Amino acid sequence: MVDTLAALRSLMASHSPPLHALIVPSEDYHQSEYVSARDKRRAFVSGFTGSAGLALITKDEALLWTDARYFLQAEQQLSGQWKLMRLGEDPAVDIWMADNLPKDAAIGVDPWCISIDTAQRWERAFTKKHQKLVQTTKNLVDEIWTNRPPAEIKAIVIQPLKFAGRSVTDKLQDLRKKFAQEHAHGLVVTALDEVAWLYNIRGNDVAYCPVAHAFAIVTSNSAFIYVDKQKVSIEVKTHLEENGIEIKEYTEVSVDVALLATNVLDSVSTVKSVNGKHQTGEESSNLIWADPASCCYALYSKLNPDTVLLQQSPLALPKALKNPVELDGLRKAHIRDGAAVVQYLVWLEKKMQDIYGASGYFSEENTAKKDKDLQSLKLTEVTVSDKLEQFRASKEHFRGLSFPTISAVGPNAAICHYKPEAETCAELDPDKIYLFDSGAQYLDGTTDITRTVHFGRPSDHEKASYTAVLKGHISLGNARFPNGTNGHQLDILARIPLWKDGLDFRHGTGHGVGSYLNVHEGPQLISFRARNVPLQSSMTVTDEPGYYEDGSFGIRLENVLIVNEADTKFNFGGKGYLSFEHITWAPYQTKLIDLSLLIPEEINWLNSYHSKCRDILAPYLDEAENAWLKKATEPIAV
Repeated sequence: MVDTLAALRSLMASHSPPLHALIVPSEDYHQSEYVSARDKRRAFVSGFTGSAGLALITKDEALLWTDARYFLQAEQQLSGQWKLMRLGEDPAVDIWMADNLPKDAAIGVDPWCISIDTAQRWERAFTKKHQKLVQTTKNLVDEIWTNRPPAEIKAIVIQPLKFAGRSVTDKLQDLRKKFAQEHAHGLVVTALDEVAWLYNIRGNDVAYCPVAHAFAIVTSNSAFIYVDKQKVSIEVKTHLEENGIEIKEYTEVSVDVALLATNVLDSVSTVKSVNGKHQTGEESSNLIWADPASCCYALYSKLNPDTVLLQQSPLALPKALKNPVELDGLRKAHIRDGAAVVQYLVWLEKKMQDIYGASGYFSEENTAKKDKDLQSLKLTEVTVSDKLEQFRASKEHFRGLSFPTISAVGPNAAICHYKPEAETCAELDPDKIYLFDSGAQYLDGTTDITRTVHFGRPSDHEKASYTAVLKGHISLGNARFPNGTNGHQLDILARIPLWKDGLDFRHGTGHGVGSYLNVHEGPQLISFRARNVPLQSSMTVTDEPGYYEDGSFGIRLENVLIVNEADTKFNFGGKGYLSFEHITWAPYQTKLIDLSLLIPEEINWLNSYHSKCRDILAPYLDEAENAWLKKATEPIAV
């Protein structure tokens, strides 16, 4: 790290103008949460590998901001040269820079790696001391990253209509109707999942996310995709061009955004729109739509700020509102995924008993005997998560994991986004809680599930904590609420059982899930952080409360839910009401539940859910696995 920081400071000093500070964000050119290996610049300079964070390097200091999910991980990974800045506790980065950097300071950043929103917020903070944000023409980290991973050529594939559910033509027509409503002439699309969704394509450029590095521009009359043409097969080229989409090189987007700003991009298009001319209703419709949260500052700088419509992408909500084909696919994918999780638990229990003499999934008594032939073996957080992946890989339509599996024993489970490494991970321990948060990408849907188990004798405190998390999980999942309700208003339901004991968790309670796309999808969210996006019928959202004791254990339970219209006795205000449908199927460990803390309604829900698990998963399991599942889902007496 010494050489890296010294090299960066040397480049900062020789920059014109000289830089007092350099910002290194986590994001790539598309403001992605997960980025490719060659875009992990912040991880390279800081050593911190979490998905969220921002590094700031000054002449004398190196600081790393991250959120509560990563506090423990950052403390472990940062060297003594770095200072951890805790979001929500320490001053935000823009406030810190404004207060601590000198008057007239020049603060450098690669404008491709920050959003419009972020850049403008920083610039506002800088005004009081006349500091300025300097857009570097080259990324300074790339200049010193001598062994930076090379760009890979990975083929784009078509997402067939049988999985996508809607044609590109339909999506473009709907988009252009929104242009007319907002008096816009065009849209710059930078979010990778939005490009993939709009054009019914998928890629393999970012681990765990089936997306390709690409931009798109759509106007009232034309549509473009900007991508490395080496990734485009004849089949994909035909698919795109038949839908009126012109294929251009990835690097041409900057020039074309400038052409879009002067209203001449349509005139240079060589592909005729399949929708023909689309009148916007006003000749003066010259607004260019850009999402301030996902469009990079570099492209915004090519536009006339007076004619930019800074508003959430018109693709975000349609992508979140799943069509019937996508909903059907998601349900089916989660059933296969649930079968894999049950097979994993059956396998894991047997191994824990054979190797460690653990009492097992059902019993708290140490009655199992170690198998002498297996005592030389050991299970680690990595080897067991690899086995879970094998079970998933055997299922139809499997295309990989949807995020790095969180496989965590004891104290590691208290690290919310813990990622075990083969060299340093812990061995499984029958006397400690084991948490696994995992998911997969299938052609018909994306999955995300968390279960927490104990193969020995859990303490009364662990049981009480698990039960409080379960109660919050059930409470949120059973909610009925009027149309217009957002996730911020519902978040409290998952926390009240924890709050009763003075407990809580620092992460959000739920996020949207893509349809063979990103496992974290907006704009909807269930969180203590306000985001006024109402939940709507056909959205997906997770239900994942938790509780974590540093240095001891962590608990989280997670299902994916679909928002449906609710059939209520009354309809106050004529608003219509909504409820949740669970589509994740795997048992909760009864041994970890303090049944005295559950009310009859919760026990009835648990029994009903477990009954559905048995019926739904039975066709996907063999006789022994079904016998195990039957035992795991035995009704609890009310």
